[in-house]
Amino acid sequence: MKHLLSISLWALLLLGCSTEQSTTQPEQPEPVSDTLKVSGYFVQDTIRIGEKFDFVIEVDKDISELIQFPFLESKDGDIELLDERVDTLKSGTRRHRLSKHYSYIAFGIGDLNIRPQAFYVHKNVVDTLYAADTARLHIRNPFKLDSTSQIISTLKPQADMPFIFDEISTYVMWGLGALVVVLILIVCLHLILRRKGRSLKDLFHPAPVLPPHIIAKQALEKLYMRRLWQEGKHKLYYSTLTDILREYIMLRWSVPALEMTSDEIVEAMRKLDFSQKMIMDINDVLRGADLVKFAKAMPEAAENENVYTLVWEFVEQTTPEENPTKKE
Repeated sequence: MKHLLSISLWALLLLGCSTEQSTTQPEQPEPVSDTLKVSGYFVQDTIRIGEKFDFVIEVDKDISELIQFPFLESKDGDIELLDERVDTLKSGTRRHRLSKHYSYIAFGIGDLNIRPQAFYVHKNVVDTLYAADTARLHIRNPFKLDSTSQIISTLKPQADMPFIFDEISTYVMWGLGALVVVLILIVCLHLILRRKGRSLKDLFHPAPVLPPHIIAKQALEKLYMRRLWQEGKHKLYYSTLTDILREYIMLRWSVPALEMTSDEIVEAMRKLDFSQKMIMDINDVLRGADLVKFAKAMPEAAENENVYTLVWEFVEQTTPEENPTKKE
């Protein structure tokens, strides 16, 4: 009997040991850090679609611990990141509080749930730390319209608003200022023209066309002042002189002398009933100019002055006489 009782006690003892071992839970992994604390929140609780909102992640850590913040971005495009920045606050001798501000703009409606997190880097190993609570934001649509409950009314006529001068006062002042400037410029221009014996009306009338002999004489005077052959520019001198002669013949008798050869010009002059001396003089000028331009001839000074005199006298002799004014 005693032997049976001892066997039973040993059996109960073994059963209790096995039961205790089977109910023991496995050991949990130790946290990466006992001093790190992650939290986060939305600055706004509720926003409208299209508005800007801010999300903040805060980490309370030791000075020796290395923390990195994640890059938060929506995969479906409901929110878009506008800006992000990190601030550091020293909360103790060895404690730091890091906070990262994310600025977003919302394009979708509904509830936005984000669980704040941060990355803890230790011995080339990166662990993710999560906050205890999830941050929530509600995005609503202010333009929601129930078309079934709306009544479409007729358009109202445009309201008759009173005239307010302050709305156009700026434009009026600028216009008056511009008008004063224009008037000052007109007065200054009038004074300048009056000193020259002219008036403002002369600016709106084209200058009278000068007669051919005046144009030719003015061109000859300019040629004389340039002193081309005196500087050895014989070709330019004779080319300019014959161009003045050809233009005068064209304007005076409507002969296309600028496009004609020397022989053609002389032949045209014979048909216009010029004197034989005039024809011979013009022929000498044109022939001499051709020798200088094409044969590189170098006439003497007397010859250069002679051709100039011949052209001047030709213009002078063919100048039409002015009608004498009748005396009352």
